[in-house]
Amino acid sequence: MYDASSPLDESDLRARVQVIVDEVLATEGLVLAGVSDDLAPMIDTLTDLMAGGKRLRPAFCYWGWRGAGGDPAHDAAAMRASAALEFLQACALIHDDVMDGSDTRRGLPAVHRRFAGLHRTSEWLGSPEGFGVGAAILLGDLCLSWADQVLLTAGFPDHLVARGKAVYDVMRTELMAGQYLDLLEQARGGGSVERALTVVRYKSAKYTIERPLHLGAALAGADASVVSAFSGYGLPLGEAFQLRDDILGVFGDPQETGKPAGDDLREGKRTVLIAVAVERSTP
Repeated sequence: MYDASSPLDESDLRARVQVIVDEVLATEGLVLAGVSDDLAPMIDTLTDLMAGGKRLRPAFCYWGWRGAGGDPAHDAAAMRASAALEFLQACALIHDDVMDGSDTRRGLPAVHRRFAGLHRTSEWLGSPEGFGVGAAILLGDLCLSWADQVLLTAGFPDHLVARGKAVYDVMRTELMAGQYLDLLEQARGGGSVERALTVVRYKSAKYTIERPLHLGAALAGADASVVSAFSGYGLPLGEAFQLRDDILGVFGDPQETGKPAGDDLREGKRTVLIAVAVERSTP
């Protein structure tokens, strides 16, 4: 049951997002079942993964749409477009866990670990780890495809769909760019606080808050002044969100965060927290 006191649950937002997610998974599950019964673990895995989460991106998209004066007649379309971002997020999480070698996500085995376990218990040929990584990459790709599908068929007029798609395209590009910069920083052994903040901005702040707000504004037909105001609000908040997440990644309670504490340190992640620590440390 959702906490009714959460601002994310105004207008039953999280519950409405979950209904849409479940509908999409049920529909796409039938498509996969028509291909082969062997694909059932893919939908089962996604159903478990997408039953949780804060729904931040749908929330900022939906309230961005409302705040920008979206037509109430398009409320259901706005909710569906917002829910599309949960599939983009699922793609990002699945692929991120592969790149980081994470064991858990939202208190469950990470997707690549789950499929490695399926391989192992089934006593199939080859490497369980390789099978798990391959399956996770494909499942993430499916989520990316479904995110597009849900957004583009949300029910908005064509001219608003075109405006929203332009923002969504930039959002995806920035996310992948930020993800690569994150990998690059790890490969280089880390750098300055400024470089770490660049990763935060493109991998998290823009993707989590600013661009969802922009997407909502575009779908509402808002002008440039609204988009600019959303940036002034969204970027600092997005950066603060990620900085707090970095702290929780080291010092957080796994029972609360759903992932082990210290993973960022073990993985050699060059977060702002680590960059500041290195700058301030003595030999």
